[in-house]
Amino acid sequence: MLQSRFWNVTAFSWRIVVAAVLFLLAAVLSWSATQALGKQLRFDAAIGVEHMLVQSGPYRWIRHPIYCSMLCLLWGIGAIAAPLWLFTAATFVFLTGTEIRVRIEDRLLAERFGEAFADYHRSTKAYVPLIR
Repeated sequence: MLQSRFWNVTAFSWRIVVAAVLFLLAAVLSWSATQALGKQLRFDAAIGVEHMLVQSGPYRWIRHPIYCSMLCLLWGIGAIAAPLWLFTAATFVFLTGTEIRVRIEDRLLAERFGEAFADYHRSTKAYVPLIR
């Protein structure tokens, strides 16, 4: 069964509180990250000659805050609408794909910004604070 008992949840539940916090965090992260990137925001993994190494806004704490916001969205939806096995499977698929993307982007950033990115990489987590 792919559908959870979402509609059977009482009006106030810890799941709703967790989801609301995750949705709020996702919105703040994605908005502040796109503001910090400005015109450097791209949907493909590429760096133009005009790009600079952004380390302001949420980039002070994590190198890929937009991916963190996407993970918050996934977990927020999972908290209120997914059975545990599906939540776990979706998280695994998301983390696998995100790891591939992060490694590609980090390699591009390392090639473009050299030692400045190496220092940033060493001092800043990838996309989940406190992990890696």
